[in-house]
Amino acid sequence: MQGVMEKEIMPATDGTGQAPAAHIGAHPEAADFPLREARKLVKDLWQPNARLYWTDFTTSNVLGWGAVAVATLAPFGSLIQIAALVVATLALYRAVIFIHELAHFRKGTFVGFRRFWNATCGMPMMVPAYTYADVHIDHHKPQVYGTEEDGEYLPFAVDEPWKIIAFVVQAFLVPILLVIRYAVLMPLTLISKRFRDYVWERASSLVIDYAYLRPAPKKSQGKDWLLEDVLTGLYAYTAFALVYFDILPLAFLGVWYTVTFAIFVLNGLRTLAAHAYRNGGRERMTQQEEFLDSVDVPGNRYITPLWAPVGLRFHATHHLFPGMPYHQLEKAHERLKAELPDNRLYLAATRKNLWAAVAQLWREAKAAKRA
Repeated sequence: MQGVMEKEIMPATDGTGQAPAAHIGAHPEAADFPLREARKLVKDLWQPNARLYWTDFTTSNVLGWGAVAVATLAPFGSLIQIAALVVATLALYRAVIFIHELAHFRKGTFVGFRRFWNATCGMPMMVPAYTYADVHIDHHKPQVYGTEEDGEYLPFAVDEPWKIIAFVVQAFLVPILLVIRYAVLMPLTLISKRFRDYVWERASSLVIDYAYLRPAPKKSQGKDWLLEDVLTGLYAYTAFALVYFDILPLAFLGVWYTVTFAIFVLNGLRTLAAHAYRNGGRERMTQQEEFLDSVDVPGNRYITPLWAPVGLRFHATHHLFPGMPYHQLEKAHERLKAELPDNRLYLAATRKNLWAAVAQLWREAKAAKRA
């Protein structure tokens, strides 16, 4: 694979120019991407730093739940409560997003970290680790990415523009649906295996395509999924019981709902900026096409991680190297940008900021509708 291309590559910019064609043919240059050279440049960036994982997550989690406590006890509508809600949202959002790293850990590694994350963050937020693990790994498989089997993909760029708005607005219902899932449906799954299988298939995955049908658990997974379901439900019952007996203020439930809603809004915007979503035909893609259908938003190294935490501002680079630890992605991005013999195709997946990425998606959807 040649590192220097003969023809000029026109990157997908964040300007106001004509939107690129909204189909997989929009990336005929993908075969020219210097994947072999890129892999050589980052071959030393694959070792996860366990101490950093524990420190980063624990700090974010403690700060987030501490801010939840302050927001719960502060006078309603006060500046202290508003500030605490903002801190709680950003800190717990970062803590929750470690579920993405959990999905990529090799089997049998970081077992203690996964359990700690589940007990202190995933289950209290009603998003146990299993709801994302296999679903996300499928998202990275060449035979699945962008197809109808990919629960993390919808062809926004070639669909009705209003669906982009609806996708963000639906975050209002997510906290309610999570409580129903674990406080109402979970006990019923203990009574009926048939109903449990149905719930696991249709209501146990963190996805954006609600038509997604999750494959049944492997023989070794069923007990773990059920255990995570039960424990998550117990967190919900415990919270309601503590409020009922006046041990926790009623305001706690309102704060939890507000923070969870805000987290899903932020994550919804980040998700819209994570890919170009041009695969309207839902065809299979090569890894190079998958990269060019994904988006990097390096942005400001201090501001951008607030809405794209734990390395997700380098989402296109992550799709090139799915197993790379989050703390190495910025280094990989800078190295590829500086050292690839021809970096034009690599930079074609870069957007200036969140607004530029979402605005381009909106323009392409409007152009597709006119066409």
